[in-house]
Amino acid sequence: MAYRSLSELRPLRLDTVAAICGLLVAVVLFPLRFLTSQVYLNTVPILLGTACVLYLLALYQDDGTRSLPTLPARVTLALPSIVLTGLAVLVTVTVIQGTRTPLFFGLASVVGTLLIGQIVFADDREFHPGMMLVQIVVFAFVLRFTALYATPGYVGIDIWTHAELTHAILTERSLGAISDDKHYASPFYHLLVAASALIYDVPLRLAVILSVGVVMPLSVLLVYAATNLLVSQRWAILATACYAVASHVTMWGIHLIPTSLGLVFFLGMLYALLRVMRIEYTIRDFSVLLLLSVAVILTHQVSTFIMLVLLLAAFVAQLVFVVGPLGLTRLDTSVFRVKKPVNLVGLVVFNVGLTIFVWSLTPYRQDSFLATVLSFFTETLEESAGFLNIASDSPSDEADAEAAQATPTLLEQLVPYIDILGFLFLLGATFVGCLYVVHRRRAEQSVFTLLLATAFMLVFVLGLPMFGIHNFIPTRWFAFLYAPMAILGAIGLRTLSGKLTPAIVVAVLVVFVLVYPGAMIFAAESNADNPVFSDQHERLAYDESELAAAESIAELTGSPSGSEIRPDQRLYTDHPYHTLITRTGAYPSTTTATVPDDGVAEHDYVVYRSTQSTDAVYFVDDDGNGRTEQISQERLCRPDQATVYTNGDVTMCTPSPATT
Repeated sequence: MAYRSLSELRPLRLDTVAAICGLLVAVVLFPLRFLTSQVYLNTVPILLGTACVLYLLALYQDDGTRSLPTLPARVTLALPSIVLTGLAVLVTVTVIQGTRTPLFFGLASVVGTLLIGQIVFADDREFHPGMMLVQIVVFAFVLRFTALYATPGYVGIDIWTHAELTHAILTERSLGAISDDKHYASPFYHLLVAASALIYDVPLRLAVILSVGVVMPLSVLLVYAATNLLVSQRWAILATACYAVASHVTMWGIHLIPTSLGLVFFLGMLYALLRVMRIEYTIRDFSVLLLLSVAVILTHQVSTFIMLVLLLAAFVAQLVFVVGPLGLTRLDTSVFRVKKPVNLVGLVVFNVGLTIFVWSLTPYRQDSFLATVLSFFTETLEESAGFLNIASDSPSDEADAEAAQATPTLLEQLVPYIDILGFLFLLGATFVGCLYVVHRRRAEQSVFTLLLATAFMLVFVLGLPMFGIHNFIPTRWFAFLYAPMAILGAIGLRTLSGKLTPAIVVAVLVVFVLVYPGAMIFAAESNADNPVFSDQHERLAYDESELAAAESIAELTGSPSGSEIRPDQRLYTDHPYHTLITRTGAYPSTTTATVPDDGVAEHDYVVYRSTQSTDAVYFVDDDGNGRTEQISQERLCRPDQATVYTNGDVTMCTPSPATT
């Protein structure tokens, strides 16, 4: 008998086949851990195999009568008050200690566990969606605004550049002030912040917080709205909580740059896209989708490319269901409502065309942004691409490679895994969710869009870097990737909770509830303002003395332009402090100092700060490789140099008149 499509072959279930194939892929990838020490190659195959085994076990144990274990009613009713009290304690601790310390992050992890625990284990009778969402939003605000409160300036590196661009727009009252910058064609962030500064009559830093900073914690509600189109409120709220606490999402809530605003518009677009796929939409719904896509294009280039990947995933999902080569046309109405695929050809063509047009007009390094990016990508393919070529030019990766040559301590071995532990937990739940939605009776365009978008993004985040291709800035993708992952992860946990035996369900969910929030909060991205592992991660924020030193250096030197500075007058200090001095215009020709192993720097003009002797900062060795090292002041500011400025924490040294 001949079958016209796989759907006619009743014994064959696509989710079962996918789980078995995933298990085989995990077995094949497992030996790669012996070829490289790359952290994802060491963990993802094990994670994929575990997810596939749990899903197959759920299929075997499913008898349709499983119920989720719940907390006692008294405990459930008391938890919201405990969580809100814990959040008040977090604010108090920050105010008293003046910064977010390891104590803060430890308490925040406990609060996060209590929050997610009540979402998962609360009985239906005591489950109040509104109260849960209030806790999540307040938690998101506290986690982010305590960092903003405790930081005198800005958190991050790029924010200083964007602050200068916005200041230029405010000064000249014209967008022409940044006409030579790549953000000239994507100025929405800078115009929003400038308008906020004028409307509220506040300094630029406060304008950033009142505009983009306030929107970031609230944007997690878009994840709830999107997920609730697919599953019940409990699991939509779980997806929201998982997203709100995610490390990279938290980072863009404290490092407030165009990526942050692009992420907000991306979440809005994800919701609008799922909405038109799930309801009988009107022209108004599609217009909102179109306007949000234009907003992304006018905000940030990387966000735009990620948005195009999402649209590509939606278009491919449309083809799957329109062409129907796998016979994925029978929908289980008890899981997802029946809806014909939405035609997205016009939307995709419009956005691709507008993106190419805008990028062609965007100035970037003496050429257009589009031409420069294509040139960089071609150069990478020709010179550095190769399998397992995972080296990078970023200081942190160079430092990791350097550290690998020495005997690492136990903490140095554990920190990379701690940083990605939360991502791995969410990825495992996502794998299970993907297996659930590929069943032909549950498959439809919206969930396939999430599945394909996650797969495509993982290629850019994990796949291409394995071949030495970092042009797409994979670290910028994680916060966007977490949105479809959180939705699919909630679907995955819902699947396991309803089909596995109670003992296994409790084990899986308890481990997730206990580990996931703390892992995300202790990851480096969540505490960039004051790293928990300060000898492993650089601090991307500065205290009052360091900010005052940058201003004093500007006054001392007259803030000369780069063309006025001779090569022998270049200023040297650590990374990331040199980025503050450069990007604020205090002294444009400033870069990372070269400090030989067990030697002293030979630069004429240097800046030392006390952080270089206590925390993780980056220098360059004689071979040009970056590394983390703590040095004494004498190794950078030599005794034969003159001290022209010092405030106790920061010292600037120049050639001594006696030696010139």
